[in-house]
Amino acid sequence: MEDGGPPSGPGNLDYSTRKMKLRAIIAGTETNVEIRREGNRVAASINGRNYELDVHQSALQILMRDADGQVFNCRVESAPSASQPFDVFVGTTRYSMTLVDPKRLRAAAAAGGHADGAARIVAPMPGKVVRVLVEHGAQVEAGTGVVVVEAMKMQNEMKAPRAGTVSAINVEVGATVNGGDVLAVIE
Repeated sequence: MEDGGPPSGPGNLDYSTRKMKLRAIIAGTETNVEIRREGNRVAASINGRNYELDVHQSALQILMRDADGQVFNCRVESAPSASQPFDVFVGTTRYSMTLVDPKRLRAAAAAGGHADGAARIVAPMPGKVVRVLVEHGAQVEAGTGVVVVEAMKMQNEMKAPRAGTVSAINVEVGATVNGGDVLAVIE
């Protein structure tokens, strides 16, 4: 994720320009998705086709307008989670969708193989900790949610890259974190 400027105020993560590149599997077809936030405007590009989005997060409703001005009413059935399938309804048509962040996959693979045997869960971008899902000393399996960080009004669950014991929780709810900060350690 790239940011184009400093935060607009303390604790406020509203950067003037942000961009995120993802891979999406939509109805069984893999495609590239780029999401850009410029001030209050959210835009998406799916395989080079551009859309403007009006997102109402509380109801998981999205009004999507394509470059030709056609408007689509979309509804997300459940909160999207990284690498987990979820349903998106465009009108009455249901699409199964999975979002994959290639950077997070690389980071998770790197985190699982530290020489000292510890796996460090690292914040992929600046954000605010909204939930800590495990306690120090807890036994976790690979893929267990550890910390939830909110960035760009989206919540990202940081998961344990491998099974082990939580040897450190370096954040608490409400803390602001920077990209690259170590949130927790699994041994």
